Amino acid sequence: MFSVTEMRTFESFSVPHITVLLMFFVVCTFLIMFRRNLRAHKSYIKWTLLCILVISEISHQIWVVATNQWEVGSLPLQLCSFSTFMAIYLFIKPSKKVFYLLFFTGTLPPILSMVTPELFYQFPHYRFIKYFLHHAAITWSVLYFIVYEGYRVPKKAIWTGFILLNIIALPIFFINHLLDTNFFYLANPTESETILSFFGSGIMYYINLEIAAIVVFFITYLPMGMLQKR
Repeated sequence: MFSVTEMRTFESFSVPHITVLLMFFVVCTFLIMFRRNLRAHKSYIKWTLLCILVISEISHQIWVVATNQWEVGSLPLQLCSFSTFMAIYLFIKPSKKVFYLLFFTGTLPPILSMVTPELFYQFPHYRFIKYFLHHAAITWSVLYFIVYEGYRVPKKAIWTGFILLNIIALPIFFINHLLDTNFFYLANPTESETILSFFGSGIMYYINLEIAAIVVFFITYLPMGMLQKR
């Protein structure tokens, strides 16, 4: 379950992959459909999600150290880690402005990462369970703040969120060059085949990243816009 060399047989859209995707959407539906009954227990939901996020980040660092895999690229500087830290911060100290950015980075990106994961290990390996549970918990956290805490996002946050993400990405870009890392996948696409694999290379890769980001931001906002009109 924790081996580095065993169970490296992950296949996209295999039975385990489809199963965890279905489970993810079932939980999303459950949180929405039964929100009136669950509001009395929202503190349990909050602390459960908080624990999943914290344990996911810490356990990953322990695993790479224990298996002699730790390298500078193991630092929690990927987009999902930034979303994790924002969610943890919000669980401890509410902030609508922080939520604006989390809404855009923690809704569709984790879902897309689960649909086309950068993963080599199959269920029930630790990395498989951690990867999907971690990414799912990020989106569930966003859903929690919307459904149970009443957070809403103004339309103008699309552009402010996009600008903020670029501001955060700028120092990450230089860190990648200095440390030969690939945080935020700004140096190159993922090793395994994901959506980023079709973004080309060189300057076109960065142009496509920017286009994809703004498209994702607009698509992410659509349900929020409809919710606020209601």
